[in-house]
Amino acid sequence: MADKIKFALALVLLVAGVVGFYLLSEQAMVLRVLSVLAGVALCAAVAWKTESGQRFAVFANETVAETKKVAWPSRKETFQTTGIVFAFVVIMALFLWVTDKTLEWALYDLILGWKKS
Repeated sequence: MADKIKFALALVLLVAGVVGFYLLSEQAMVLRVLSVLAGVALCAAVAWKTESGQRFAVFANETVAETKKVAWPSRKETFQTTGIVFAFVVIMALFLWVTDKTLEWALYDLILGWKKS
């Protein structure tokens, strides 16, 4: 029950930040944005103290640990893979262009007889 109250309070703080943005319409944009950021920060702080927030923190830490285990490609491998992708795209574009022009010629010139002048 306490978690539900904390979540409700977090949502109220978030809404208060957004409402503050509109209530401060005559003020500088910096104050309006700070109002929203304060609402988001307070919302996150309250939500962080709930059981779900703590589970999320554990999940986030485990995610960072798993990301560190990934064998990221080197700069050379990245450029080689990117080059292969670009080459494939160019080859496919040429293939589709040739196919399109062949079908255009076959349909319009041979079958329908609409020769271009």
